[in-house]
Amino acid sequence: MKVAVAYEAGQPLVVEDLPVPAIGPRDVLVRISASGICHTDLHVIEGRSALPLPIVPGHEACGIALETGPEVRRVKPGDRVLASVAPACGECWWCVNGMSNHCELNSAKNQPRFRLADGRSAGAVCGCGTFAEAMVVAEASLVAVQTSLGDEELALLGCGVTTGLAAALNTARVTPGSSVAVIGCGGVGQSVIQGARIAGAAVIIAIDPVAARREGSLRVGATHAVDPGDGNPVEQVRALTGGRGADYSFEAVGRPELMVQAFNMARTAGSVTLLGMPAVTDTLTLPAIQAVFSGKRLSGASTGGAQILRDFPRFIGLAEAGRLDLTAMVSQRITLAEVNKGIDLVHRAEGVRTVIV
Repeated sequence: MKVAVAYEAGQPLVVEDLPVPAIGPRDVLVRISASGICHTDLHVIEGRSALPLPIVPGHEACGIALETGPEVRRVKPGDRVLASVAPACGECWWCVNGMSNHCELNSAKNQPRFRLADGRSAGAVCGCGTFAEAMVVAEASLVAVQTSLGDEELALLGCGVTTGLAAALNTARVTPGSSVAVIGCGGVGQSVIQGARIAGAAVIIAIDPVAARREGSLRVGATHAVDPGDGNPVEQVRALTGGRGADYSFEAVGRPELMVQAFNMARTAGSVTLLGMPAVTDTLTLPAIQAVFSGKRLSGASTGGAQILRDFPRFIGLAEAGRLDLTAMVSQRITLAEVNKGIDLVHRAEGVRTVIV
């Protein structure tokens, strides 16, 4: 099968023929129909993550289950399946206590999957490796779905859209009539905006230096758009929120200086949610006196706090009802052979989400 492999940090991916990986007792072979390109994949490709190269990027996709291991119970051959950035075994302490985004299988999901031509093995990002014609993945990372949504729309729920929606609805728990500020309006940020709209926020502020992304944010639910080039975005947000700051602020880029901005633009006793993917070497520094006495609640949001067995069907329902706009999130469609073009589009911050079909 055709697979795109990252061999060296910062170098183009190599699309080549590799053997289909072996299927373990709880694994599923999936023919991939659509895969999004996430900013997290760029971190891996550029060598800014903890994952070793060579590796097959990609972690949000949908497809058809072709073959299952003898112990698989969650899906069967022929099922349409949605792959998740985070597995949910449903059995460990984290899963049974409503925190499946921290499932114990997270620590083992980057096991080597692929055998390369030179004899080396390569891992798969988040245990998936969706930049390929097919993948062998643990059943814990799959959810069988029944929906009329298109492949390219459905694929985005595997990571970016679900991360943003869940951050607004599960982690921050945005309330009706509240004010929300979102830094970074790519796929994850615009999904936060849609989640805030669905939750009934009255003021939703999109903050991004790219005009097209600000305009796209307004189309999916933002009430205001802020260009950081027009002045201090913290002051701009305060001006739009009665001088207090936002009830809820989100950082969806993964840069420490923007995380500090998100903290500063939240009101006293407000909520700050960090969901962008930073480089593995990044650190975050906040003024200690403010961290203590401002009363602000600072939360990290791994996968937005999504519980995939519950939330994938819930978010699909929102899309089918017309309350979640997935079509607007798909900016470009490319083939697997064009994967490096898609990565360049993400580098240039063009569009919201590029999908390999």
